[in-house]
Amino acid sequence: MLTRLYQWTLAKAAHAHAERWLFAISFMESSFFPIPPHPLLGLMCLARPERAIRFGLICTLASVLGGLLGYAIGHFVYETVGHQILAALGLTARFPVAACYLREYGAEIILIKGATPIPFKLLTITAGFIGLPLLTFLWASILSRAFQFMLVGFLFWKFGRPIKAFIEKYLALLSGLFLVLVVGGFIAASMLTGGGEKNDKCNNATMETVR
Repeated sequence: MLTRLYQWTLAKAAHAHAERWLFAISFMESSFFPIPPHPLLGLMCLARPERAIRFGLICTLASVLGGLLGYAIGHFVYETVGHQILAALGLTARFPVAACYLREYGAEIILIKGATPIPFKLLTITAGFIGLPLLTFLWASILSRAFQFMLVGFLFWKFGRPIKAFIEKYLALLSGLFLVLVVGGFIAASMLTGGGEKNDKCNNATMETVR
C-alpha cells in the first residue's frame, strides 16, 4: 500500500495543478499522511528550478498549517482520533518517548526534527496531547520545516538542475552536521544540569508516565 501511495504522490509532479497537490500532501503529511512531500518537491524543483523557492515556501506553509491540525488532533481528540492515526502509522510505541522528550525539552525537539527522519506528525500530535504552548510549537515548526524545504528550494533556484546530484550526495550530510551541532548542545547542557536522568526516564517512558 505504501508503494502505491508513494507512486501516486510522485505522479502529482506532472499534474496540471501540481502546486495544489504539493500543498495538500505537505499539509496532510504533518498530521496523518504517511508519505512525506520531499520526493514530490524534488521532482517539481528539478522540472522548474526557477520556481524552486516558491515550491519550498508552499511546502513550508502547508506543513506548518498541517502541523496545527495535528496539534489540534492531539489536544482535543487524541483518544478517539489521534491514537488511531498513530496506530495505523506504526508510531504508537514511539508516542510515550516523544511525549516525554517534548515535555523535557519543548521546542528544541521540534527543531531537531528538521534534520532527522522523525515523523513530523508524531511530534505535532504529541505536542497537542501534552499541551506544549501553541506559540512555542508554531515558531519551532516554522524554523524546522523551513530548514528542510526552503534549503532544497534555494539550492535548486541558485544552481538549477545540476544541483540535483549535489543534493542527493550532500544534503543528508549537511542535515546530519546540523543535528550533531544541536544534539551536542543538548549533551553539554545535560552535563551541566544533570539531565542524564531525564534521558533515561524518556527512553523508558510509558503511557502511564506521560499522562
